[in-house]
Amino acid sequence: MVAVEAGARLYREQLDRPPSLADGLRCLAGTREPFALVGAWTGGGALLGCAPMRTARADEDPFELLASADTGTGAGLGVGGGWVGYLGYELRTRVEHTHPSPPRSSGLPPFALAYYDHVIRADAAGAWWFEALWSAERAAMLAQRLAWWRARIASPPAPQPARTRGWRLTPSPRAHAELVAACRERIHAGDLYQANVCAELEGRLEGSALELFIRGVGALAPDRAAYLAGDWGAVVSLSPELFLERHGRRVRTAPIKGTRPRPHDPELARAQRLALEGSDKDRAENVMIVDLMRNDLGRVCEPGSIAVKALATVQPHAGVWHMVSEVRGTLRPESDDAALLAASFPPGSVTGAPKLAAMNVISELESRARGVYTGAIGIASPLAGLELNVAIRTFEVADGRIRLGVGGGVVADSHARTETAELAVKATPLLEAIGAVVEPDTRADRPGPRVRRLGPLAVPRPDPAHGIFETMLVRDGRALALDAHLARLRASASSLYRTALPAQLEARVAQAAALAPLPSRLRLSARPGPGAEVEVSIEVLALSPALPALLRTWTLPGGLGPHKWSDRRLVSELERHSAGAIPLLVDADGFVLETSRHNVFALGRDGVLRTPVADGRILAGLVRATLLTGGDGQAIETPLRVSDLRRAAAVILTNSLRTTVAAALDGVALHHDGSARSRSDRNADHVCFGELEQALAPELSPDAALVEAAEGRAIVDGGGAVVVEKGHAGA
Repeated sequence: MVAVEAGARLYREQLDRPPSLADGLRCLAGTREPFALVGAWTGGGALLGCAPMRTARADEDPFELLASADTGTGAGLGVGGGWVGYLGYELRTRVEHTHPSPPRSSGLPPFALAYYDHVIRADAAGAWWFEALWSAERAAMLAQRLAWWRARIASPPAPQPARTRGWRLTPSPRAHAELVAACRERIHAGDLYQANVCAELEGRLEGSALELFIRGVGALAPDRAAYLAGDWGAVVSLSPELFLERHGRRVRTAPIKGTRPRPHDPELARAQRLALEGSDKDRAENVMIVDLMRNDLGRVCEPGSIAVKALATVQPHAGVWHMVSEVRGTLRPESDDAALLAASFPPGSVTGAPKLAAMNVISELESRARGVYTGAIGIASPLAGLELNVAIRTFEVADGRIRLGVGGGVVADSHARTETAELAVKATPLLEAIGAVVEPDTRADRPGPRVRRLGPLAVPRPDPAHGIFETMLVRDGRALALDAHLARLRASASSLYRTALPAQLEARVAQAAALAPLPSRLRLSARPGPGAEVEVSIEVLALSPALPALLRTWTLPGGLGPHKWSDRRLVSELERHSAGAIPLLVDADGFVLETSRHNVFALGRDGVLRTPVADGRILAGLVRATLLTGGDGQAIETPLRVSDLRRAAAVILTNSLRTTVAAALDGVALHHDGSARSRSDRNADHVCFGELEQALAPELSPDAALVEAAEGRAIVDGGGAVVVEKGHAGA
């Protein structure tokens, strides 16, 4: 950890010819790990820095790092430095046992923190200062940094180009309204009182994220704006909301709940303000979160010190009116910033009440993991204390993509359309401020079925802590496609656990397969262990009998993700409620993802196989990959709706054990005409997939055909409907 060195003192030197805020911010262009905090931070003004002393490692505890800056000195005349960065929403799992989120929407890490022992500060009066935590050991380096900043400010970089394009909301507005309605169903059933249900706008960024921040700050002047950048990407936060402010032992939070648009016309703006002030729904929502924050602070504050200083006051913010409250308390002597964060993270205003139940419903209903959004951004300084915003109105940039989370609180009397309209109310001023133009969404706007409530408690998505697995077909004493299965397992272990598979694993699998009875399947399970490797077990099981491929549609926003999870609780629950059918998973907008056990292909009457895109929401199966790389253009990735399956010549389900034909969907038989029969033999009375076998056999089993002729066919009745499937085994 980095704390104030023995003998360190605050050094301040005023800078001549202070720049404009925009020019000062542009001084960060091209620097290493720059940051900027603009607005009400540390007394008001701006705080800038780059070239930190060190950067936090991924295996460190971010809450403890922030606490290491707390020397108990409280607020002073300056800042000098400290830990600066963000805490992503997913850090909630470090402090509360909550359900896993849907697949991640960005490549940003769970947190990013760096320690700076010098900063540039523009105070509320407009003076610019170089401030440092000066020590004899760092004196020469800090003198060089002062000289660098003087030269940089004297000749700041020119403005850089920046534009965004291709913005799209996920899920669509109508689908979001269905998710709001699903949340209300859970509230009326007594599962919770309130949840903050969010969506995500995504586009492409061409140019400088820093320039977008400069535009946004100039246009909106938010109270808690923040800019961060590193090798991982960039964060542009135009947040108006204070999460935590700790000076000495005094703690303050100012949650926002309740929003109305604030038009430019004064009379219209006044009418919207009065509407918000008179809204019983918004006031009740705000009071619930105030009670939640009082409870969170009460876990670490002195008894009797918690006080509500302002309740449901309506304040102007960038393009909107917000209903804001304020809660204060006094930390117990034994409580540090780590304890404060453990008690209160993530912010209550962006989760709901009760907090744990709300977070679990959020995980169930939302389509993407939140990332930085609804976490916190800020500084922990040994001189200025702790200040964190709520990371709303926040753009995340990585790999050329830019994302903006938007959402709102849902309570018992929420209206789905009103809550959906609020997304635009919040997003529009931000997009206009950065010069973004949102083009009309041309997608067919037909959401999937409402997310069904399976019980009073949301069923968790797969938990990575339970491990991952691969299942492969064993034939003639050999595990088919062993290299491909191991490669996929290796990639998942690296992505999820940052670890490798044990040595000699291939030989262990080969030995187990050589002793396996026929037909059989081999299950290779891996779960995180205490060391640098995962723990792996091998199990040989009988090949279960094939059943008629009957499908039932279920909406699962965000899907199951790209890994083969050992945690099958959600899948098992969906299968149990499907009454013998196979769950067909679709996203909130009604697009097909996969089944609980298969990839899905629709065979068109043009002879082309179409399958959903592997965009991080589905498991990319090995049979699927072989079909797509066949090179003849007869299998392609493309979005598919349930209606596309109903119109298809055949619906084909593939996994490493079987290739089957779906017989019915939601209780209605799938009717296939002659084009659904073999593309190599149009006169056949069954679907034999002759070309499919030829395409797969060389890749998966060089010395054996993929499917033996006796292993079953899809039987077709006189009307062309597939009515039963008898074990078409494959890989």
